[in-house]
Amino acid sequence: MSSDRPQTPLLDTITVPADIKRLSDAQLRQLADELRAETISAVSETGGHLGAGLGVVELTVALHAVFDTPRDRLIWDVSHQCYPHKIITGRRDRIRTLRMKDGLSGFTKRSESPYDPFGAAHSSTSISAALGFRVAHDLGGAPDPALGDAIAVIGDGSMSAGMAFEAMNNAGHLGKRLFVILNDNEMSIAPPTGALSSYLSRLYAQSPMHDLKAAAKGALSLLPPPFQEGAKRAKDMLKHMTVGGTLFEELGFKYVGPIDGHDMEQLLAVLRTVHDRATGPMLIHVLTKKGKGYRPAEMATDKGHATAKFDVITGKQKSAPSNAPSYTKVFARSLIAQAEQDDKIVAVTAAMPDGTGLNLFAERFPRRCFDVGIAEQHGVTFCAGLAAGGLKPFCAMYSTFLQRGYDQVVHDVAIQRLPVRFAIDRAGLVGADGATHAGSFDVAYLANLPGFVVMAAADEAELVHMVATAAAHDEGPIAFRFPRGEGMGVDMPERGTPLEIGKGRVMREGGRVALLSFGTRLAEVLKACEGLGARGIQPTVVDARFAKPLDRDLILQLAAHHEALITIEEGAIGGFGSHVAQLLANEGVFDRGLKYRSMVLPDTFIDQASATDMYAVAGMNAADIEAKVLQVLGVAQLGSKRA
Repeated sequence: MSSDRPQTPLLDTITVPADIKRLSDAQLRQLADELRAETISAVSETGGHLGAGLGVVELTVALHAVFDTPRDRLIWDVSHQCYPHKIITGRRDRIRTLRMKDGLSGFTKRSESPYDPFGAAHSSTSISAALGFRVAHDLGGAPDPALGDAIAVIGDGSMSAGMAFEAMNNAGHLGKRLFVILNDNEMSIAPPTGALSSYLSRLYAQSPMHDLKAAAKGALSLLPPPFQEGAKRAKDMLKHMTVGGTLFEELGFKYVGPIDGHDMEQLLAVLRTVHDRATGPMLIHVLTKKGKGYRPAEMATDKGHATAKFDVITGKQKSAPSNAPSYTKVFARSLIAQAEQDDKIVAVTAAMPDGTGLNLFAERFPRRCFDVGIAEQHGVTFCAGLAAGGLKPFCAMYSTFLQRGYDQVVHDVAIQRLPVRFAIDRAGLVGADGATHAGSFDVAYLANLPGFVVMAAADEAELVHMVATAAAHDEGPIAFRFPRGEGMGVDMPERGTPLEIGKGRVMREGGRVALLSFGTRLAEVLKACEGLGARGIQPTVVDARFAKPLDRDLILQLAAHHEALITIEEGAIGGFGSHVAQLLANEGVFDRGLKYRSMVLPDTFIDQASATDMYAVAGMNAADIEAKVLQVLGVAQLGSKRA
């Protein structure tokens, strides 16, 4: 172990949670301190989600001390708070491979460990899953390990999504023994939005009300009967107006809290009590502090939500120098420029104002920017209502999060032909967050919807034009996608100019083979052309710009004048290439012998690595494109060109 790593004598004796059971309560407190130090040390080397994990260190130790994992199913939601859990569940030796190629996932993952019974890298799913485990237990399900209790730890804004309440309503109705721990750190990724947050904050401020409730209960019997009824009504009103988990109790849960999530004594006492006595669903409201115990994280506005590698002493993050603006920033600036000219433009995001760049928009136009919390379904339909009300909403969500609002995209936006503008960030493969956050499916799931316009920016200048195109498009829904990370370093336009809908652009004229690119693989396509040029092959290169509507005339022209046509896109099968193939098939082009290939993401979920490594796994880098062209044209390759 290197000398700058923390001293962790007690943690060194823990390989699995069963080892925790032999520790005294005082030792459990020490274990929590060592676990916090180890978490900070590990994340300083790997980067990742720091604040959420630091907030649940004591809770993690207490849960594993009281419950019997992995038999008792412990589900973290959002599971970016699971790093301390991973350290004490047999994965400490690999914790410094977090989020790296062939390393540990930054989220819980069923295939990684029996201590991760359910993956929750998005949010608000844990209570549904826990109820599933509980019912499976009661109906004789027999997985390995055998089923015990089910505990959902839900926090970080996850309670703002409707699905959490749907599950609680069902669990309350079934009345099964089940534990939901609300990890209330008053701070989701962004400061939490909405009434639920202020309800929880009020609960905290009014905790002395518990005494009042108890007094009211006792006092009733002392009153003469006629007054008892009035007093009971007054008590019920009081209960509903103020305090004490009323909302949760209405859903059929027994409510305990709020309790201090950093006080080991309180945690152990409450968890042991509910473990021994609970017969139905329990909600334990635990107050924690995101970033707890590490000053630089506590002081940061996002409480160290997601960090690059950093220096443990100063907390200073080590980030590579940036050569080009990020796509996210370019989107934000372009939207602000459009909104300055058009007061009907509004922006909506779901708990990711910083991630989508809308924090910049909100500073400039606070009344026209809405963060709906982790509630994508509501966000999409809210945008539909804004559009129906005569505004121009931009719905800015990551590709992978927009999936959560798909029925609303179909039913509320597409069928009603409402001009909602979808700004889809994190398109394509995203690197360290892995498969759960890869934007692989949006082209396929949007381009099959009637009346939708679907665009992809090939570089940051194109993104500026696509924001302008979306702002000007009032005939129906329109979407544009762009990746995570920096742009290509191209010259930027002064202002965006709306593009002609459904028209691609020819980047270079050539012969024999046409390469039809959709999105930011264009740079790799052009790089592949350099290698091909050395072999005397000069491909035609086209940036499609639109997956829907397709540039029919241009595509048919390419097919007529080349012996081979290859599409390239950063998305799953069923997207752009499938639409091109459909067009060519219907036009009878294949009857005349065109060689056609489609380069898409492989039919697998690709584990985390750097984005470049992930595209290498997908076979979509310049060398792969070059090899595909040679193969289609039947040109023999000398040795292996793929290295």
